[in-house]
Amino acid sequence: MELSTILPKIISDNNLHAKWLNTLSLMENTGARKISASEDPATVTYIILKHAAEEHRHAFYLKKQIEKTGVDCPTYTGDYLLAPAFSKYYLNQLDIDVSRYLKYGLGLSGKELRFAAYLLVTYAIEVRADELYPIYQEALDNVSSRVNVKSIILEEEGHLEEMINQLQHFSPDWELHAKKAVDFETALFNGWVNNLASSLN
Repeated sequence: MELSTILPKIISDNNLHAKWLNTLSLMENTGARKISASEDPATVTYIILKHAAEEHRHAFYLKKQIEKTGVDCPTYTGDYLLAPAFSKYYLNQLDIDVSRYLKYGLGLSGKELRFAAYLLVTYAIEVRADELYPIYQEALDNVSSRVNVKSIILEEEGHLEEMINQLQHFSPDWELHAKKAVDFETALFNGWVNNLASSLN
């Protein structure tokens, strides 16, 4: 099942659309919290703080967009999400998969493992965001929806460039490691989309 096939059905129903926005907000918030959790309290950089702040802002912005649907989604509890279990599992599992790869494949541990996991998980998610949000915006434009995610699209493009720059400093083999993270994410994303499709039936 393709996301582009599911989105028109979601957008055409205000209740589903509100839950979809809330689900994206949950995932942005989860990403922001994971970035903050990976920070070293003494050596955290400007870029890491910027990413965490922007992901939190995306979570807030998506929550604000819900108001345009006329439906209330006050919390991230299951009743207000699409595919709630898998949506919460997705990023956590990606973190686990990448961390295992770094621990057992590269022999990293402690602070080095946390930072490398931040780089690779964030890179994989930014690659996905660069694909997902434009598809969503196109579906919104097709029905002249009041909801829009154009500001998120612009920031996510910048994030991806910043992640590539950090990965280039991390390892000469960064593309190999990044591909591994993207492979993990792709499998999880496909599972998420299938769960979304099932939740609409």
